[in-house]
Amino acid sequence: MADPFSRVQGCFFLIALALCLCGSQVTGQTPRDDAKALSARATARIKALQTEADQLAAQARSVFGDLRKLEIERAIKREQLAQADAALAAVTASRDEALTRLAALEAARVAETPGVTNRLVELAKRGRGGYVKLLLSSDDVRAFGRMSRGVAAVAELDRVRLETHRRTLVAERAVVAEIERRRMAVASLQKAAAGARSALDSAVAARNRLIDELDHRRDLAAQYVSELQAAQLGLERAIAAAPGGAVPALPIGPFRGDLEWPITGPVTTGFGRSINGRFGTAIVRNGIEIAGAEGTAVRAVHEGTVAYAAPFAGFGILVIVDHGDGAFSLYGHLAETPHAAGTHLRRGDAVGSVGLVPAGEAALYFELRIDGRPVDPLQWLRRSR
Repeated sequence: MADPFSRVQGCFFLIALALCLCGSQVTGQTPRDDAKALSARATARIKALQTEADQLAAQARSVFGDLRKLEIERAIKREQLAQADAALAAVTASRDEALTRLAALEAARVAETPGVTNRLVELAKRGRGGYVKLLLSSDDVRAFGRMSRGVAAVAELDRVRLETHRRTLVAERAVVAEIERRRMAVASLQKAAAGARSALDSAVAARNRLIDELDHRRDLAAQYVSELQAAQLGLERAIAAAPGGAVPALPIGPFRGDLEWPITGPVTTGFGRSINGRFGTAIVRNGIEIAGAEGTAVRAVHEGTVAYAAPFAGFGILVIVDHGDGAFSLYGHLAETPHAAGTHLRRGDAVGSVGLVPAGEAALYFELRIDGRPVDPLQWLRRSR
């Protein structure tokens, strides 16, 4: 739900009526003096914006240099990753071939095992004495010799076959283990190369976003300089005209981030949407609250015309200053204000004094609207106070 601050929108219908009913009041300074002061302020801001544009250009050149280095590094990492991928594929293929050979050896061993096993079983059944009886049962000496040589040859062949299989298997397993170690090492390198390339991709994307932001800020600075120069031409005409002529106002846009604070103090309530911790409901705040001592003078952040100055429910005395082109600043919880609608205020003029918020503390409610919409005042006020 919206908090009471959003009710300020309901008071804007009073602005046109107030401006029609009330005339401009004398500020004690001639329009010619006001025009000179505004022209000097415009000159100072133009110089500051041009300096900022030069700094942004220098920063962009530095970022372009960094971007070029990152792109070269990314190309190198891309090549390293391709090499690592190829090496990983090759070593994986070698491992697969070794595993295939090992599987074939295991299959051959398993296929030959029954014959060897049967012979060993028969030997075990007959025992040493059984084979002696078998050999002695023959009366033929020649047959006896052949039989004894045959038994010895079969036993030796089985022993050699088993030993050969054992050694081959051990060697192949060692080869597979070594290839797997190499594969894991290459996979680790490939993972590191992929991570490095991903990090460089992110860095390049970030640099490109920064370049876009710098370009936008330079374009904005150029736009603000153009607006101020146009306003300055109007001020020069006003200075050259008769003393009683109307003084053109400076646009507020070029002073984004350079507006003086209405009072000095900590921000106790921020801008935007938040969740009420007690009830869990959404609260939308169109402005901020700044703590300050009761009675402290509240200053106008930019020149303009008072559009509303009267008590307003939930805000004590509320003053709305019209800065032109749909820009307004609102000052709430004021204890008093000396102004009426139609009064022209210069930047830094007292709008009123700090009063009490409904909770009882002394604070100022400050809201800024650009193009008729509330914006975060912290993006428009100076960072250093």
